Amino acid sequence: MADRIMRVNAYTTLDLVDAAAEGHDFEESAYATLNVSSPRKRPDHVTLQLELDNAELDHLPPHADSVTLSAAEARTLAADLVEHAERVEAAEANEDAA
Repeated sequence: MADRIMRVNAYTTLDLVDAAAEGHDFEESAYATLNVSSPRKRPDHVTLQLELDNAELDHLPPHADSVTLSAAEARTLAADLVEHAERVEAAEANEDAA
């Protein structure tokens, strides 16, 4: 990934996921890096960061988006992710059984 904004190392949550950027007059797909972190000293928030591979994008300059979450917000997000993951797994199991 050229002009990377985020650091990617062995601790990066997901270093290669399918992603998309959507605007009023465009939609582009690219690989992305997704990371969840919290400060090492005095952790008081959770940060969720996403950076699409800018070499694959025509409409956006190199950038990374981030969201700062409280512990409660992070737990709400985590619960929603688990719920939807279970839904996808159930659908895949039904397809395999058919």
